[in-house]
Amino acid sequence: MNVMYFAWVRERIGLPREEVETTATTVMELVEELKQREDRYEAAFADLSALRVALDQELSEFDAPLEGVREVAFFPPMTGG
Repeated sequence: MNVMYFAWVRERIGLPREEVETTATTVMELVEELKQREDRYEAAFADLSALRVALDQELSEFDAPLEGVREVAFFPPMTGG
């Protein structure tokens, strides 16, 4: 699956996107798999309350299932004015 990182998430991980082979069935399981990779992933996902996730370009939750999902995007909350 294609995993994309935006803003400071991308800066901490050092990649804008990557193809990930996963056995995760939910977003949270995917996050846990990523955190086990390296310290930079652990740092990026240390505070999930500061992150949002989109599945196939639709805002979602961390307990959402990944079945059939082609793209996961992680990004900080957006503010507007």
